[in-house]
Amino acid sequence: MSGKRGVHRLRGARGGSVVSLAEREDGLRELMDDPDCDPVRLRRTLRRFWIVNHAVSRWGRIYRTQLRPALAAGSGRRRILDIGCGGGDVLRRLVRLARRDGFDVEGLGIDPDPVACAVAREGPRLPGVAFRKLGSRELAIAGERFDVVVSNHLLHHLDRASFDAVLVDSAALASRRSVHADIARNTTAYAAFAVFAAPVAPGTFLRIDGLRSIRRSYTRAELGARLPAGWRAEQPTAFRLLAVRDAAAVR
Repeated sequence: MSGKRGVHRLRGARGGSVVSLAEREDGLRELMDDPDCDPVRLRRTLRRFWIVNHAVSRWGRIYRTQLRPALAAGSGRRRILDIGCGGGDVLRRLVRLARRDGFDVEGLGIDPDPVACAVAREGPRLPGVAFRKLGSRELAIAGERFDVVVSNHLLHHLDRASFDAVLVDSAALASRRSVHADIARNTTAYAAFAVFAAPVAPGTFLRIDGLRSIRRSYTRAELGARLPAGWRAEQPTAFRLLAVRDAAAVR
């Protein structure tokens, strides 16, 4: 469902104010995006992302349908870039999946936030996987190239200029495929997450920011309208959206 077709309203995260998901709330700010947010709660949030990502992000399916074919089209050592890598769990999972399939692969996770980079580096050590504090533009300017470029739950955080810049950088950095995965805004996702997140949320921003993330997220029609030429919006499941670009198709 997109646009104004079917105005849906739900109770807010604490059961108080009524929330409408009919339109994207791009002016709503997530607590973890505040540079002055509590660093202890931020660290806890980043460390628990793996629970949420494992439960809802569907990267196993995305790997099988989107990334494995792109990696198979290459040769030699493959490279995976994760933009806005957060705690690093998604990149580690993708590298493990690729190696299980026999690919010689290395991964780089980047995030401009120093706390995110620190948490990612503190995670389980995986040879060939590194995390750096920088943005995608710096890598693009340096002429770096990767077989696949990914992000997880990044696009809904970005303003219009940053959104466009990340896609431009992704196109420059990816030699085969870019896949930016995000949440599909709908009432079922909102209601389910409000319940699901409660046990793992204490001491973190997970529940509040997760619900705000859904309110800031796109429908497939909205995402498709925002993407530039050469990109396409896909919806592999009811709760997931993908912004996909195949480098070979736009040469």
